[in-house]
Amino acid sequence: MLFGYSILAVAQTNNFVIFKAEIANKNTDFISLRDNKKEYKKMQVNKDGFFKDTLNVKDGFYQMYDGVEVTNLYLKNGYDLSLKMDAKKFDESIVYTGVGANENNYLAQATIEESKVDYDKIFASKEAEFNAQVDEISKTDLAKLESSNLDPAFIELQKKKIEGTKMGMKQYYAESQKKQQLNNSISAPFDYFNFKGGNTKLSDFKGKYVYIDVWATWCGPCRAEIPFLKKTEEKYEGKNIAFVSISIDVQKDFEKWKKFVSEKQLGGVQLFADKDWNSDFMKSYSINSIPRFILIDPTGKIVSADAVRPSSPKLSEQLDALLK
Repeated sequence: MLFGYSILAVAQTNNFVIFKAEIANKNTDFISLRDNKKEYKKMQVNKDGFFKDTLNVKDGFYQMYDGVEVTNLYLKNGYDLSLKMDAKKFDESIVYTGVGANENNYLAQATIEESKVDYDKIFASKEAEFNAQVDEISKTDLAKLESSNLDPAFIELQKKKIEGTKMGMKQYYAESQKKQQLNNSISAPFDYFNFKGGNTKLSDFKGKYVYIDVWATWCGPCRAEIPFLKKTEEKYEGKNIAFVSISIDVQKDFEKWKKFVSEKQLGGVQLFADKDWNSDFMKSYSINSIPRFILIDPTGKIVSADAVRPSSPKLSEQLDALLK
């Protein structure tokens, strides 16, 4: 017993983390360890799905990305952590052993529990019901954490994370409700430079549905939607709908935008906003994050001020119903 205690004590005084894994059905040959979405370390996985590395970390939360899926980690110098998983069953197969296993198994289980929550249903609720459900989720998570007997430092960080998630959901809900209030009202106009020359106005599309993509060349999530947008444009070619992409790149990046549109062979109508985020059209929709998608009907009324993304199958369902 004393011998076992001495090993633990030595491990806890180390100023590094030993992290190793055995991954069945690996997705890639590399594992990326991220700190707030910035890559902290890239580790090679051998042909048998094994990797082992020594890390000097700032104690806290990290994300492990295998090229397809991502999972949360809590790392602390002194940990000697082993992971075993099947990449094809990712979250449900994750099991940790060793020093630091309890905290990371807690995170893995929390991810599974979270996936069972019907957030679409919650966000569709009336305000009072929404707040009650979100408060109950937070209360349950905090109670489970308090009774977990985990590392006190982990508990404090996880408490802040739970509280931050609750506040973030409430803020998102409030913004979503504000956006919905725009639906069925007449859209603000725009009059922007067209990549093909001249200016294009919203009124030029009168009589057609207009699906608008507000984006920028520097925006990773925006670029990720482009292949899906291209497929959507192809599917509805010849239908009574126009696809309009409005860049809010700053004026100094005008040539960069033109080059991007040309090299990526972007389709639809490509426009450049006059005053980036401060353009009147952007302000009218309270756009403070991108990508943002907007759907307008043939009379100029807003169908959805925060429309479904091209990557979602729900967009085709909505457009099929409107364009039948």
